[in-house]
Amino acid sequence: MAAVAGLQAKGPRWLLRGPWAPLAAGFCSRRPAGAESPGPEPRPTSARQRDGIRNIVLSNPEKRNALSLAMLKSLQSDILHDAESKDLKVIVISAEGPVFSSGHDLKELTDKQGHDYHVEVFQTCSEVMMQIQNHPVPVIAMVNGLATAAGCQLVASCDIAVASDKSSFATPGVNVGLFCSTPGVALGRTVPRKVALKMLFTGEPISAQEALSHGLLSKVVPEEQLEEETMRIAKKIASLSRPVMSLGKATFYRQLPQDLQTAYCLTSQTMVDGLALQDGQEGIKAFIQKRKPIWSH
Repeated sequence: MAAVAGLQAKGPRWLLRGPWAPLAAGFCSRRPAGAESPGPEPRPTSARQRDGIRNIVLSNPEKRNALSLAMLKSLQSDILHDAESKDLKVIVISAEGPVFSSGHDLKELTDKQGHDYHVEVFQTCSEVMMQIQNHPVPVIAMVNGLATAAGCQLVASCDIAVASDKSSFATPGVNVGLFCSTPGVALGRTVPRKVALKMLFTGEPISAQEALSHGLLSKVVPEEQLEEETMRIAKKIASLSRPVMSLGKATFYRQLPQDLQTAYCLTSQTMVDGLALQDGQEGIKAFIQKRKPIWSH
């Protein structure tokens, strides 16, 4: 049970929590819980959870769903809320309006905000991207429109990405004098190096079909089929064992940077550990007995 113990031993450390705490009460509200001041600003994200699927929506289309510090913290709160709950099986991130996300809010990156604020913006953004990869359940991006800079980074950071055929992707920071270095981390780990560098050096967008062919996307569908297809994938994941999924996701990312021998050693041990899981044995017994498995959760 070494791999399972290792996964559980992480406890809350994988969360990389900042000084802000995930919303407890009012999680599904667009307003912060307990806000007492008159006319509080609406939360820039909204979230709903049903049948194991948590839908998080970037809800600031007027500002092209820019990843402002407030947006990042709200997204982080929605991602981390009850992350260890057995009732959560998969997360879907989508957006309102024609732009999935235009990246960082450039108005927050001027001299007016200062060095410390800028540090917090990029630190928070980096935390969110790592928390997606380290999250115990799969995270799916559902993209319908433009995703640029940190918005493209968000798509690249998700485990699965489904997009409409009208979507496009770019890292255009170089055009405004700010190279997309942090988006390049996720992008460079998702698409071939020369594709990533062309996007980073020119800022030119690529189409959904190009993004699919380069590995940035999992699937491209017509706009009218986007939600149906994304939810089909989410429901399939939600129907499976969370412990098996969590162990598998953690091991997949853990083995990627290893050499071949180490990767096989690691994953072989995980296969053995998986057999010791209650759901590991349940699935095998159900197959042999020609019945549907009954997962623990």
